Amino acid sequence: MATTPSAVPSAAGDPRHNHLLAALPAEEWDRWLPLLEKVDMPLGQVLYESGRTLAHVYFPTTSIVSLLYVMENGSSAEIAVVGREGVVGISLFMGGESTPSRAVVQSAGEGYRLRAAVMKEEFNRSHPVMHLMLRYTQALITQMAQTAVCNRHHSLDQQLCRWLLLSLDRLDGDKLVMTQELIANMLGVRREGVTEAALKLQRHGLISYSRGHIAVLDRPGLEARTCECYAVVKKEYDRLLPDLRAT
Repeated sequence: MATTPSAVPSAAGDPRHNHLLAALPAEEWDRWLPLLEKVDMPLGQVLYESGRTLAHVYFPTTSIVSLLYVMENGSSAEIAVVGREGVVGISLFMGGESTPSRAVVQSAGEGYRLRAAVMKEEFNRSHPVMHLMLRYTQALITQMAQTAVCNRHHSLDQQLCRWLLLSLDRLDGDKLVMTQELIANMLGVRREGVTEAALKLQRHGLISYSRGHIAVLDRPGLEARTCECYAVVKKEYDRLLPDLRAT
């Protein structure tokens, strides 16, 4: 499904709800604003496929995007999530035209996109943009590395807790709408495993789970039950992007 651009600014949203866009200096912001395209990002939409040349970078505002590594047999596992704190498509300004990962919308909402050529030009011409994007990239790499460790060493319900907390940090509310299949693909497990882990968290009063609708009832309880990986990732984002936390 293709994204649908519209004029900016729009009463339907503000691009500065994305923390990276909000952190742009005034000169860069004035230059970027006419070039940003507002897009709808429905659940399950694929923003780009593995190996394809990227045409845009995406700045989510009210949506969350999962970066998935896809194997030759079609199986996949999530390596990172990107929401209003970040940008999807870092390979464009890291020297590549494509990426081995797939980007899929895991929580529906909106965002803004910028053409690939513009992103590369801005990265090369503006030191503030370069430094901001590189700090974000380091934080994202930390999340990817910690996800790999978590998937190898921690239980499925701990992984689900980590995933829920990372998602909540990127949303305004405490509810997620997800299909079992999408969660299973992200965590690299069977759907039955997701159901079992979610029901376990529900029995402990941490979440309410029904037909892909997840409501977090006890966030402190989730934080107590999850592994160390969530705290490691959050600490690194706060360290590298301190000015963005209160945006």
